[in-house]
Amino acid sequence: MSSRHRWLAAALAVGALALAACSEGAASGDSSGDAAATLEPIGDSERVRVRLHPGAEERLGIELAEVRVVPGRGKAVPYAAIVYDPSGGTFVYRHTRDRTYVRAPVTIATIEAEDAFLSKGPEVGPEVVTVGTAELYGVEQEIGG
Repeated sequence: MSSRHRWLAAALAVGALALAACSEGAASGDSSGDAAATLEPIGDSERVRVRLHPGAEERLGIELAEVRVVPGRGKAVPYAAIVYDPSGGTFVYRHTRDRTYVRAPVTIATIEAEDAFLSKGPEVGPEVVTVGTAELYGVEQEIGG
């Protein structure tokens, strides 16, 4: 793993800990109490939707950007949207509906400046999370609950 990826993994861990500190019970699949989110299974798969409770987006500072096409370059997202899992896999969090986010795997072709150009990933148009990815990952992995 390159030092850049190690730094990103460390930043994700710190963000997840910050989430745990600011939202007691945030990772709980139980929507009772003061949890910030609920995990909703997607069919029979291991995938889940992260559904934030009212006000959680603001507390977590969630920011979004569209998946777009850069003429002559292809499909792109801001590099800030890319999340690396512990095994080196890459994904983004798609905003699928009001306060709801789903992990979407991506394959990065190149990274230039602040853009990641994708050879595989979500279709053009939907929004992806650019600020708050570590917090969503922490919720999905049930860190700090």
